[in-house]
Amino acid sequence: MTKKPRGSTGQMERLIESALVPGRFVAYNANFDFVRELEAVETQIASLARTAPERAASLYETFLAGCYEKAEEIDDSSGRFGQFVAELFCGWITARQAADTDPAETAIRLLAWMDDDPYGFCHDLEKDATKVLDKAGLTAFEHQIRARFDAAATAKPAPGESFRRNADYQRRRCSEILRAIYLQQKNVEAYIALAEVTELTAQDCHALAMILVARRNPEAALSWVKRGLALDKKSPHGSMAGHDLAPLKRKLLTKLGRGDEALEAAWAEYRAHPSKYSYGDLMQYVPKAERAAWHEKALTAAKAADLHSLIELLLDTKELERLADLVRQTKDTALEDLSHYATEPAARKLDKTHPELAARLWCAQGMRVVKAKKSKYYDAALSNFERARRCFEKAGRVTDWEQVVRAVRSEHHRKTGFMAGFEEIVAGPKEKPSFLTRAKARWGAR
Repeated sequence: MTKKPRGSTGQMERLIESALVPGRFVAYNANFDFVRELEAVETQIASLARTAPERAASLYETFLAGCYEKAEEIDDSSGRFGQFVAELFCGWITARQAADTDPAETAIRLLAWMDDDPYGFCHDLEKDATKVLDKAGLTAFEHQIRARFDAAATAKPAPGESFRRNADYQRRRCSEILRAIYLQQKNVEAYIALAEVTELTAQDCHALAMILVARRNPEAALSWVKRGLALDKKSPHGSMAGHDLAPLKRKLLTKLGRGDEALEAAWAEYRAHPSKYSYGDLMQYVPKAERAAWHEKALTAAKAADLHSLIELLLDTKELERLADLVRQTKDTALEDLSHYATEPAARKLDKTHPELAARLWCAQGMRVVKAKKSKYYDAALSNFERARRCFEKAGRVTDWEQVVRAVRSEHHRKTGFMAGFEEIVAGPKEKPSFLTRAKARWGAR
């Protein structure tokens, strides 16, 4: 009996099965390593697709079948494993296209999988699939979805039908897929026509603007940006598209030679939401000679910002004296309400120049943990109090540290899991014998 050549279908299938470890449950913390092994096998199949695409397509189908079979044995099949399955679908499409198979058949089979998706592996698959489908594949995919979309528009609901068979759901889902197709095709006309018969959204306006930017038509793109921003304002809570449209508007204004309007728009955005991010956006549009004046103007306007954003802004702009004044004027209770993402960087920056203020920030972090009774973070709280003690001592403010100690003992003495470590910090570091002293003592005992 002759052996199959290296890389044969049988050998690759055994690799797939071995990597999927059938019968073994994959815990959440083992998910990453498990998927990494699967990716190593997929890399071999992708390499095979360049020389034997038909075999590769068949192996991708086998791999997909195995993943669906494995889904019940994975703690989190919707996470990284789910992303990997979506990548397998894209690999399958690429292999079939390399094998010059019928695009219509590829589209039909892909849609069949998307319809029968018990584990959600195909959720939003069109966003990835449209990026790998070639021109003929996109056209075939569009024809299939368009036929469903048109059929759903005239369909009447049947009693007891599932929500996936519901005409309204089908029409909405098909419109989402068509949007992804038209976006990939950069087909403005088809996208607009679809939006007119469904519902134009701020996200649609952003998509159309991006297509027009790619077509080097910034004037038309800007008109869609403005329309999108108007729609976003009508939404009670805004949308993610609104965050993308505002910076895009400023870039388009600059491209059109309307830098003053871009600066005005950036200034309006900054005043509405002062932060280190909106400050960075603002300064992009400020002429170099005017940056110092605008910097002062921006910091004055930032006084209305929330404490967290203001601390981040002052850190980002290296305004350490202003940061020190802010901390000095802020009550301890207000500092305790802040996330350590703001207070810790501030404490580190003020450690050398204003240790008494750094001490207050370290205390605020420790108090926040202890008051919230977050026992799993007690080690972090103890570290914060240790740093606070050192800063108070450096600043010659021992009395302030003693006041903190009295407050902690009074309010949290029942938290035994925390207090033992805290009392060690209060007692101060114990002098440890040197290495050689310990070595001699141990040698003498022998």
